Amino acid sequence: MSMVMSGGRRLSPASRAALGFFARYATIIGLLLMIAVFAFLSPRAFPTLSNFTNVLNQASLAMIIAGGLTLAVIVGELDLSIGFAASLHGVLVTGLIVANKLPIPLAIVIVIALGALIGLVNGLIVTKAKVNSVIATLGVGTILTGLAFAYSAGVPIVAGVPEAFLQLSLGRWLFGIPNNIIIMAVVLGALWILVERTALGQEIQAVGGNPAAARLAGINVDRIKILGFVVSGMCAALTGILLASRLGSGTTSAADSYLLTAFAAVFLGSATMRDGEFHVLGTFVGVLIIAFGFNGLNIFGAPTFSQYIFQGAILIVAVGLASLGRMISES
Repeated sequence: MSMVMSGGRRLSPASRAALGFFARYATIIGLLLMIAVFAFLSPRAFPTLSNFTNVLNQASLAMIIAGGLTLAVIVGELDLSIGFAASLHGVLVTGLIVANKLPIPLAIVIVIALGALIGLVNGLIVTKAKVNSVIATLGVGTILTGLAFAYSAGVPIVAGVPEAFLQLSLGRWLFGIPNNIIIMAVVLGALWILVERTALGQEIQAVGGNPAAARLAGINVDRIKILGFVVSGMCAALTGILLASRLGSGTTSAADSYLLTAFAAVFLGSATMRDGEFHVLGTFVGVLIIAFGFNGLNIFGAPTFSQYIFQGAILIVAVGLASLGRMISES
């Protein structure tokens, strides 16, 4: 099928190639241009090693939660519970350490296991009960918010948080690199290898591309979709843990805003280097665009509301670029 313009005129091969290039690389070009502009306008504060390290450190948690969401989206579903889940996990891990006096490693393992369980519940509701993933995960997320308030009585858990737990996010245990950057790199690498370099990853991509064809090929589609939700749940749990460590407290709504950030990054990623396909490295580029954008706005003293405008605009542009890429690939 040839691509045509809205007026019915066919696009020339050159125009189609130019559109294809734009759809694939506009996000990367935009990121580089944004960095160049910020560096020109603020040569002393922006283009420094310490600032770039700070940007990566701030982006690390968004990348972890967005990376998990990428797996759910690749298999054709949406997980709207991740922000609420991360907030619950932050409250829970802090409570287990402070109130229940559990060792830090044990508390972390329990919370990550709970994240996997929440993902499993999401997956079962979607695949077995046949509930639309938007409704299912939004409902589960609302329940998780209620549980977070019930557990903490709506009061942040601050007193008694041990220094060892704070150092999980704030420490620099390897070559002076912030721990969160190292953890992000490990998670990013593991997700990329899973999706791009394993037989299971091929099944994940097949289910996302055409579930009916994947089922005919002998792939257990429901199992793969559930796996996507489980990975998403575990990444949300890890994000909540690291955020509680960074803040030094467990707060019921601390991670709620990560939902929009994660979706914006994932859709930006689908417009990066591929024709509207969701992938882990693309999500990383999307996270960097948002992180550098926020960083530049902060350096120039932009009001807080501008961040919401920027992020909302980014999400709209991302979906538009992803749609353009898919349209070009299918033409």
